[in-house]
Amino acid sequence: MAMALWFAMACLLSPAQGASLKILTAGAFRQVLVVGEPQLAAAAGASVEIAADTVGGLIRRVSAGEPFDVLIASPEALEALRSSGAIAGQIVDLARVGVGVGVRDGAERPALDSVADFREALLKARAVAYVDPAAGGTSGVYLSILFDQLGIGPQMRAKAVLVRGGNAADRVVSGEADLALQQISEILPVKGVVLAGPLPAEIQRYTTYSVVVARTAAQLTAAQAAITWLRGAEAADIIRARGMEPVPPATTR
Repeated sequence: MAMALWFAMACLLSPAQGASLKILTAGAFRQVLVVGEPQLAAAAGASVEIAADTVGGLIRRVSAGEPFDVLIASPEALEALRSSGAIAGQIVDLARVGVGVGVRDGAERPALDSVADFREALLKARAVAYVDPAAGGTSGVYLSILFDQLGIGPQMRAKAVLVRGGNAADRVVSGEADLALQQISEILPVKGVVLAGPLPAEIQRYTTYSVVVARTAAQLTAAQAAITWLRGAEAADIIRARGMEPVPPATTR
C-alpha cells in the first residue's frame, strides 16, 4: 500500500506528467497541426493543445498577455509582435497558401481560368461567404480590397456572408452562400464542399505562415522540438496534402 501511494504521488509531482505544449495558430495552418498531432506530440515529447484564430485575433491575444509556447501566424504579424516586445527570437517560415473558391459538392463549378471568369462567378452568385475583414483574417482583408479593385465592391458587400472565427465553406454547406472564398487549406477539410479552384494567377494572394517560440515558453524544449518537426519531411507531406506549399527549411527572419 505504501509503495502504491508513493508511486501515485511521484506521478503527480513529476513535471513530465500533464505537460502540454500550447500552440496558437492562424486558422489556415490549423489542419496541418490537427492531422499531424500524433507525430508532433511524439516529436515534442508532450501533449499538444491547439488554439486557432484569425491573424488579427492572435495579435490581440498575444498582446493581451495570453500564455503560449509556439505561435504560428503571418510573418508580418510576428514581426509586429516582435517589434512591440510581445515575442522575441527567430521567426521561421513554414508554408504558404493561396486563396481558393469552394462550392457545394455536386454543384456546377464556376470557370476560374481568368480574372473575368472569377468576376462573373462572383456576380452570378446569390451570396458569397468569406472571412469578415474586421476580424483580421488575412484572406478577408485581401478580398475586400480585391472586390473594389475589380469594380464590384458594392455588389459584393450586399451579398456578403461574413464569417468570424470559422470556415467560410461551412456557409456553403448550410445553404447560406453559393461560393466560399478562403485559404485553400481551410476549404479542403469541409465535408460537402469541393474546391472549384484557386484564384486566377494574376490576382492570387499567397500568405506565408511562420512560427516562433514564445519568449516565456513554459515548454521551451518541447517547443523547439516541435519547430524542428514542422520543418521536416513528415510535416511537409501533410502541408502539401492540406493544399499548402512548404517553404525552404532554411528560410528564417
